Amino acid sequence: MIPFSDLARAAYCPRQLYYARREDDRAVPPDARARIDLAYRYPALVDAPDATLRRLPIRRSPAAYRRNLDRLRGRDDYDWLVDPARERAFVSGKDCHGTVHKVLGAGGDAADAPGEDAAADAPGEDAAADAPGDDEPPLPTVVSPGEPPENGVWGSQAVRAVAVAKAVAWEREREVPRALVEYPSVGAAREVRLTTRKKAAYRRALRAARAIDGPPSRVDDDRCSACDYREECGVGRRSFRSLLG
Repeated sequence: MIPFSDLARAAYCPRQLYYARREDDRAVPPDARARIDLAYRYPALVDAPDATLRRLPIRRSPAAYRRNLDRLRGRDDYDWLVDPARERAFVSGKDCHGTVHKVLGAGGDAADAPGEDAAADAPGEDAAADAPGDDEPPLPTVVSPGEPPENGVWGSQAVRAVAVAKAVAWEREREVPRALVEYPSVGAAREVRLTTRKKAAYRRALRAARAIDGPPSRVDDDRCSACDYREECGVGRRSFRSLLG
């Protein structure tokens, strides 16, 4: 099976995944881990003073960060974001596996799911509309240490979100139609719905990840400037003959 992180890399650039798989240490870098950890501290950060926020790896000024967290607090699912059913849970699906940062709503262990006797105690329609409840599909989240795009999420993150949702669906034996991508160093969360187009992108990335048995073709575009493997890959140092194909 393919790790969630490998699938995201395959969606971004299969050649990058090829080089990443050759690394002995593929742990999340400390600076990225510190930004991911912010996703578990929203209540303490939303009213934190400037001095506290300046010591943290946030990507906005303290005032802007507090404003973003205040908007985040206005989400219907905010209470679930700060108190998820599961945190850093290992999930194994049909095709992919890995750590799901949070599972909201009915995402606890199967043994914890309410039975028929609990139906009378279930929240009413108004409460259920506020956030995913016990009678609604679980809502998994992917926590990104980076910046969000102006709208939506980055394509590789959408693929990872689909993979996570499908794995949770496989585990829970029920449909999971959406996921969230959190950007805690910015104080934002974006929804990813499992549309036909996004599921097609997921399948392409899955095929690409499975097919790698040698270095795939270079892409040599805007992605390369931010890639940790650009020197090893040799982008920008190809011959004129190779550029002509």
